[in-house]
Amino acid sequence: MTFDTLDLVVFVAYCLLIITMGIVVSREKKGHVKDSKDYFLASKALPWWAVGASLIASNISAEQFIGMSGSGFALGLAISTYEWMAAATLLVVAIFFLPIYLKEGIYTMPQFLNRRYDGRVRTVMAIFWLLIYVFVNLTSVLYLGALSLETIMGVPLNYGIMGLAAFAMLYSIYGGLKAVAWTDVVQVVFLVAGGLATTYLALSIVGEGDVWAGLGALRDAAPSHFSMIMEKGELMIPDGSGGSRDAYLDLPGISVLIGGMWIINLNYWGCNQYITQRALAAKTLNDAQTGLLFAGFLKLLMPLIVVIPGIAAYVIVQEGMDTTFIESMTDPVTGLAKSDRAYPTLLHLLPPGLKGLAFAALTAAIVSSLASMANSTSTIFTIDIYKEFFNTKASESNQVNVGRITAVVAFVVAAIVAPQLRQLDQAFQYIQEYTGFVSPGVFAIFIFGFFWKKTTSNAALTAAVLTIPLSAAFKFITPDLPFIDRMGVVFLVLAVLMIAISLYESKGKDSEKAIIVDKELFSTSTKFKIGAVLICGILVALYTVFW
Repeated sequence: MTFDTLDLVVFVAYCLLIITMGIVVSREKKGHVKDSKDYFLASKALPWWAVGASLIASNISAEQFIGMSGSGFALGLAISTYEWMAAATLLVVAIFFLPIYLKEGIYTMPQFLNRRYDGRVRTVMAIFWLLIYVFVNLTSVLYLGALSLETIMGVPLNYGIMGLAAFAMLYSIYGGLKAVAWTDVVQVVFLVAGGLATTYLALSIVGEGDVWAGLGALRDAAPSHFSMIMEKGELMIPDGSGGSRDAYLDLPGISVLIGGMWIINLNYWGCNQYITQRALAAKTLNDAQTGLLFAGFLKLLMPLIVVIPGIAAYVIVQEGMDTTFIESMTDPVTGLAKSDRAYPTLLHLLPPGLKGLAFAALTAAIVSSLASMANSTSTIFTIDIYKEFFNTKASESNQVNVGRITAVVAFVVAAIVAPQLRQLDQAFQYIQEYTGFVSPGVFAIFIFGFFWKKTTSNAALTAAVLTIPLSAAFKFITPDLPFIDRMGVVFLVLAVLMIAISLYESKGKDSEKAIIVDKELFSTSTKFKIGAVLICGILVALYTVFW
């Protein structure tokens, strides 16, 4: 794909704006030395709109633009359940999780585990999170981002990985969360505007110039791609090796509404450092809750930006509308049509100006998530590993420097591993499945820690240690069990173990470290209640229409 002068102007202007803004907001007042609160929690000064914007910018990345569009190409609208269920999950987290976190005054999720349980649980989970962030999250976002550069501009995959890592480091390493969060506000504008431009073009192609006709044509040409609840054998999708497999394995029927999908979402939005860190940095509890509400409304919009273009690409390929488009969808290494190439291929077709805007949106999504993940990796390592085991008396400036070094190391490791993901057909599903090895245990530890006072440290440690072996065992023993259902089964097994161990150890008494909460802690403003009801109403309408 060639960029016109206008595209280059738009894209370069975006890059300069982000870098300049990152440097400016990172500067401290004269005489003030940046401390750990400044670097890891943005001085606890984020208003609600910055919290919400940063949440979405951190969440929406290449795994959505590239990965979820690829899943839209393969699976259809059903993949939107990750986005729409997230909107409901954000309400639960805002009401029940955030008040507890802010009451405890923590910097990291492992810190909370230390206060509720003990140092063993804290350390085990800190190590798990560091491994997941570096080897799954950072790695996959770098790979998918570089894949888009390769498809769009012909940049070799390895160079794309290095370039994206360098860009993210350039504006985020020095400033920490403050630089990340405030630049995210700008990134979201590019993300939404550029994403909608791509959707508009995709629907316009399918509808031969008429966007609304294009939306209708999608349902007519690909009715199988507009079913939200999959049944066994309903849809076969590419397996990445030239064969096919049942889409039910990725989205197993009603489980996406009442089963393991809740574990995925509640773990991600409520127990995940690089997401909750934004809320922990809010000015007040009300700002944190309102920020999550704002993010919930944006999540309702996301399928229009990241899933519909993938379905449109599927129709273009199936109907043979554009031979060049089909050629671009083919992976040069495997020679197979690759689902994850759908979104980058669509960018080829954008007119001058919009092409630069859409590419800026994609880059914004990639680098904002990379910066967020790296910052949270450095936060956990510095607070929960370095300060805990290597230098208990570390000064504020020392913690900031260690955080910066950790972020650089995380980027280097992820960049080395990222090229190994090329053989995947849908990287989004790879991320969900392998993050899901840890999710059941993490969620069990947190939910019992919040709301059951008898939960003991040994029970939590058991769940932490067993979550990966149990998940791997079920994957090996029951390969035909959908991974979402597998997560639900593993969660139930761990829950039973935690209850049994806690009842045996507690002898009927509450834990000394139990969280003391009252109903007033979970009260919300009238505006929040109105917004929550509106989100729930929209969700009911969407699932009713597309059931």
